[in-house]
Amino acid sequence: MMNPARRTMQGAMFVAALLAATPAFAALSAEELAKLAQNPVGNLISLPFQNNTNLNFGPEKGTQNVLNIQPVIPISVNDDWNIITRTIMPIISMPSLYPGDDRTHGIGDIQFTAFLSPAHPGAWIWGLGAIAQLPTNSNAELGNDNWGLGPSFVVLHLDHGDPWVYGVLVNNVWSLTSNQQGGSYNNGLIQPFVNYNFEGGFYLTSSPILTVDRKADSDTRTVSLDSATSTRESTWGNCS
Repeated sequence: MMNPARRTMQGAMFVAALLAATPAFAALSAEELAKLAQNPVGNLISLPFQNNTNLNFGPEKGTQNVLNIQPVIPISVNDDWNIITRTIMPIISMPSLYPGDDRTHGIGDIQFTAFLSPAHPGAWIWGLGAIAQLPTNSNAELGNDNWGLGPSFVVLHLDHGDPWVYGVLVNNVWSLTSNQQGGSYNNGLIQPFVNYNFEGGFYLTSSPILTVDRKADSDTRTVSLDSATSTRESTWGNCS
């Protein structure tokens, strides 16, 4: 069941996305560089910042803000394969969850994903790997103290000369323990995305996020949909 009370405003900024990439990227146009940065398993270093503001959050209907710092670092295995690491570190501002409670600020649980992906794909690109959830929350209200692990998969279409980039990211995380604060969990995520690129590096993107709590009873199971559409412009410096 979708949660109609939840609204998300989402934006992103890419910083130093191509520094330490190969010299071949320096000859690419701004549009081509933007498309490469939209590839979750692209062979380049990127540092996206994504900010999510959730309105009417929790029983007190407050405003939650989550800034995700999401470095992506590729590691070359050989001429045919790369391992792409993707880390999400959330910095959270949590509203009061009950009368008399204060707003809480801190770091949530970090998620780390490593994808095995072909080094020389065609128009269709894929990555298969594992995702780990680390109990790094600085406050009990900001995460779960149990470690988590599960599979992750991404597939997308990115073709030279085609302004469209589209695909889907899927993962599921199970808790490895249940004796710490927060208890056991079994959380799934599906994130389709579609981007349209204009000349000069300016592009439109939409990436709704569907999440499900599989540990909930079947008649109370929660499925939430965060819809996000934004405009972005690449402003990277030259590669070296």
